[in-house]
Amino acid sequence: MDSVWTARLVGSRSHIHPCGFHVTELFFEVPLNYARPGDGTIRLFARSISRPEKTIPGLSKPVDEPMKPYLVYLEGGPGFGGPEPRSHPVSNRALDAGYTVLYVDYRGTGMSNPIHTDLVLKQGDVNQQVEYLKLFRANSIVRDLEAIRLCLTESWKPEYQTWSIFGQSFGGFVCLSYLSKYPQGLREVFMTGGLAPVKRQPLEVYSALYRKVIQRNEAYYSKYPEDEANVARIASYLTTNEADIHLPGGGTFTVHRLLGLGMAFGGHGGLDTVHNLVVKLISDLDQFNYFTTPTLMALEREVPFDSNPVYAILHESIYCSRGVASNWAALNAARKFENFFFWTQSDHSQLSLPVDGMVRVYFSGEMVFPQFFDTYPTLRPLKPAAEALARYSQWEEDLYNEEQLRRNEVPVYAVSFIDDMYVDIGAARETAALVKGIKVHETNQLHHNAIRAKGDEVLGMLFKLRDDTLD
Repeated sequence: MDSVWTARLVGSRSHIHPCGFHVTELFFEVPLNYARPGDGTIRLFARSISRPEKTIPGLSKPVDEPMKPYLVYLEGGPGFGGPEPRSHPVSNRALDAGYTVLYVDYRGTGMSNPIHTDLVLKQGDVNQQVEYLKLFRANSIVRDLEAIRLCLTESWKPEYQTWSIFGQSFGGFVCLSYLSKYPQGLREVFMTGGLAPVKRQPLEVYSALYRKVIQRNEAYYSKYPEDEANVARIASYLTTNEADIHLPGGGTFTVHRLLGLGMAFGGHGGLDTVHNLVVKLISDLDQFNYFTTPTLMALEREVPFDSNPVYAILHESIYCSRGVASNWAALNAARKFENFFFWTQSDHSQLSLPVDGMVRVYFSGEMVFPQFFDTYPTLRPLKPAAEALARYSQWEEDLYNEEQLRRNEVPVYAVSFIDDMYVDIGAARETAALVKGIKVHETNQLHHNAIRAKGDEVLGMLFKLRDDTLD
């Protein structure tokens, strides 16, 4: 383990938000590569929110309040920055519970040295691009977080210097890496849909996830049976016209772009979102025999790889440990399931759709495929680097320390979703059994995005886990 760094605070701006939050925008400087700090620095961005102190009439200053410890919210992904505080369910509940809340943009996302195509290409050849991109995994993220903690709490009383973290989805993966590497910085850990498959390799992970994706496709076609023919019709149209269908943002509308919409199936309302787009697409074909600009713009917004390329480039690497390459695990796992034939057959022109008795056309889930690097304009120049990363296995360190998790002393509270399409429940249970002292609430009533869709319900579960005692 390399030495612990303290981030340098390079900017701070505060204001009172109309919704009543005291918001402070923070900019930090940390090494790009903690193992070689002389290689340069990057800038990180975070927002802290608290309740403004009250001023009693007749007094010139607010009444002093006790110091409030931090709760750090860690977003899902990888590849997405922290949410806007006023709209997130965690904000009010955590403030009411006595925390100051910190929303952090991971390195490479949001306003923290955001990765974009030109920035990656400027690193040099493909090997140099890979060396750069691998610095944006969870092992670097937790070093950033610990560096920020040391900076923000340096002058605080020791009892307040540890902080709490809250990880949603990939944020839970980050929590487990933090517990593995810097448990001394943590007071408590909350996770929703984030019990990472610590013991499993990429091909195992995706093979399990496809089974849940199949269930969600079946649920979709059960809810909207007319879409079985509609999706097949759109896919058939695309197999003969996709080279000519240009999207407003510069990409092309391919069968793979269509089927990638299934990423939404794992969240509350996701089936409806995809159905509404299918209705728009079919309506365009019925009226014009082509897709209109408003419909294509709606399609583009659903899977934002162009604005969040880190998700596509590094997604499979979140399951890689030392000596393990992903080798396009999602694509290889798809070969086991006939309904995902569009991903595994290179010549779609020979497919005639619809065909009586043919297997249904299934949407994919959160999987990333090499075909995406042909249709998204910001991903196209990065395809050589993505191919190289898929073959890369020389990771300097593991993302998790199983021995440390077995002897964990930090309180951990997790809500786990039995029907989660993004995190296999079997793997989640394996990980829960590994982490000493963890408390888990399992439910089959919620989907992966429940923290946003049903935040009060999920937060109530978590705080009940924290506040209740076991005999």
